[in-house]
Amino acid sequence: MLYLDKPPVLIETRVFSRMPAEFRKSGEVPSWAVANKAGQPVESFIEGPSFDADGRLYIVDIPYGRIFRITPEGEWTLVAQYDGEPNGLKFHPDGRILIADYRRGVMQLDPHNGRVTPLLTSRNGESFKGVNDLAIASNGDIYFTDQGQTGLHDPSGRVFRLSANGRLDCLLDRGVSPNGLVLDAAERVLFVAMTRDNAIWRVPLLPDGGVAKVGRFCSMFGTSGPDGLAMDEAGNLYVAHASLGHVLVFAPNGEWIARIKSCAGTTVTNMAFGGPQRRQLFITESLTGTVLVAEVEHAGMRLPRLPAST
Repeated sequence: MLYLDKPPVLIETRVFSRMPAEFRKSGEVPSWAVANKAGQPVESFIEGPSFDADGRLYIVDIPYGRIFRITPEGEWTLVAQYDGEPNGLKFHPDGRILIADYRRGVMQLDPHNGRVTPLLTSRNGESFKGVNDLAIASNGDIYFTDQGQTGLHDPSGRVFRLSANGRLDCLLDRGVSPNGLVLDAAERVLFVAMTRDNAIWRVPLLPDGGVAKVGRFCSMFGTSGPDGLAMDEAGNLYVAHASLGHVLVFAPNGEWIARIKSCAGTTVTNMAFGGPQRRQLFITESLTGTVLVAEVEHAGMRLPRLPAST
């Protein structure tokens, strides 16, 4: 990381809402924790924040297969619980709620009855390594990362695009733990967090559907790495870093311009813009089960339009 003209601006956070005690799994060691938390007990591990048309925040709880909805007043409701490991969640322009599930692939949720059903579970009959997160284009194309346990020792993580017509294309197959991803406003560039490379890769999208000249947009440090990504209307990239306790903000040219500091733990994993004029950033601090909020200068990039609830 570097800054060119002046040190990055420090932005403070405050607690928006904490997972209520009734939903915490004290003393339990789910199978997810064996591979990801050295077999230690975990109460929860929240991720995948995304707002519906009514300003309610949806989040996932990876190890216990749960989807929660949080009101603007901070009240939690369990929407769904199923046999899976939901990692990312996004709203599709057609109204579906899509889930990136580490064990089961890309799933879809009906928020009215809590039913979770498969959308895409394999490629050419072969299971995915471990789907992590999603980004959805205005035309309905779904981009998602297939992270699994890849890293510098095994740079075989993948990035896919599931087109609205049902075609599945592998855009990258040598990723170093591909995680969060976001499209730029013109949808001509895909940014991908490569967690174990501690870097953000910039992936230009070609008119023929391919990619070219993929490069590192910025690099970081730490015991983990960049996780969820978001972008504001000025083209600034927001990077949740899963071990530094910050969201790092980079200008369109890669200059480090701001840091948003967690007031809870250091496991900052993902974020979503919300609130009035999308000028608030809601951040998941996963280990403490806390959703943080920060006031930011620029509005979050407008996502594909969502239908209002009925």
